[in-house]
Amino acid sequence: MHSPLEIARNYIEVGIHKVNLSIYKMVLLGFLAGIFIGFAGIASTTASSTISSPSAAKLLGAAVFPAGMAMVLIAGSELFTGNNLIIIAALERKVTVAKMLKSWFFVYLGNFLGAALVAALVVYGHTPDLFGGNLALSIVNAGKARTDLSFGDSFIRGILCNVLVCIAVWMSFAAKEVSGKLLTSFWPVFVFVLCGFEHSIADMYFGVAALLGASEYGIAAEGLTWGRFLVGSLLPVTLGNIVGGAGIVGFGYWLVYIHRTPYSHITTEAEQEEIDIAEEY
Repeated sequence: MHSPLEIARNYIEVGIHKVNLSIYKMVLLGFLAGIFIGFAGIASTTASSTISSPSAAKLLGAAVFPAGMAMVLIAGSELFTGNNLIIIAALERKVTVAKMLKSWFFVYLGNFLGAALVAALVVYGHTPDLFGGNLALSIVNAGKARTDLSFGDSFIRGILCNVLVCIAVWMSFAAKEVSGKLLTSFWPVFVFVLCGFEHSIADMYFGVAALLGASEYGIAAEGLTWGRFLVGSLLPVTLGNIVGGAGIVGFGYWLVYIHRTPYSHITTEAEQEEIDIAEEY
């Protein structure tokens, strides 16, 4: 297992790599991550839509949703919320703020396109017909519940969510095996879904699916509009995600493990083992 110090050091190099991807790759890898999160969105809604107990439905949906993060981490893609940790490399002046913002923008764009594509295919492929049309109602209600939140509530829930998402990414970097990455990333994602915190990329899927689904199935949803979704919901959640991911987790771990730490002279666990073996001879 990698220590928190090793993770912080490694993420500087990860950040450098991410910001130096071509725009084409940023958008394409972001597109794939958006698709993965979209799949997790429809899966969690489908799993919970026929359960009468709200708490049990929430629990099951939360248990299913981490599949999206698993695909993001293992299959290879770029997720805006996790990429808020690039702030570590920026604070260490290994990448410029301009490059970081450029990466965030194009990955976010790719995420939106991927999540929106899944939403459109789900609706127009008539997946919501499942369970006698009850799934269609659940999809619309999931989006409406998010647009019904106030700007402030959406912002705060966005902060809470991305603290957990970035912790999931951080913990996955501790593991050296795929099984460890899956296990460590599962729990923080499970917690944020269970608690009703807001993830901007997931909300891209939920919002678009609800808007398209309401139109396709003739479901009345007062207050569910494109303007309310994009400006009143997605914007504050995105800003909150940045505060939680970059401002709390990224800045916090940089301050603890990197700032004024002579990390170039600190040996890792593996390096120390090599030193110990050499000293024996």
